[in-house]
Amino acid sequence: MSPAVPAGGAVTMGATAGGRPIPRILGKDTCTMSISTLDTRIDNQSAVALGAFRILVALLFAMHGVAKLFGWPQGQPVPLGMWPAWWAGVLEVVLGSLIALGLFTRAAAFVASGMMAVAYFWMHFPDGFWPLVNGGEAAVLYCFVFLLLVATGPGALTVQRRRRTSVSIEN
Repeated sequence: MSPAVPAGGAVTMGATAGGRPIPRILGKDTCTMSISTLDTRIDNQSAVALGAFRILVALLFAMHGVAKLFGWPQGQPVPLGMWPAWWAGVLEVVLGSLIALGLFTRAAAFVASGMMAVAYFWMHFPDGFWPLVNGGEAAVLYCFVFLLLVATGPGALTVQRRRRTSVSIEN
């Protein structure tokens, strides 16, 4: 049974008794967070969240290249210069590193998105239309994630933004 909420008040869950939360009724004088306040706080951190997302995706993308080039953390390395796998590995490492660092993010993400579209249509699509059937879901996801980064930009936590800030401070 939930407690009655007083006029202008809110219910929060306080301390626990035997592992169960004890409801606490708050009056008008108590500070409660509205949805618009929560939205504002989240919006203020969206650039940081986008930056963290960019770094995570780019490092995962670069790991695909590392696996192709060096056979680490699993598998055998692709023979040096073998077309197209070795060159794809080089691009994955270079583009993934640029995107993770936040250097030329939009340009690198655009190239990476195109590379993943080519990989999907060249390597996976001939095996069937649906990505889950032809094994191309990673290529499709990377393609659209990188397109998202082209549209939104890198977010926070970028080397390029730090370089611009330090240059403008010096001038």
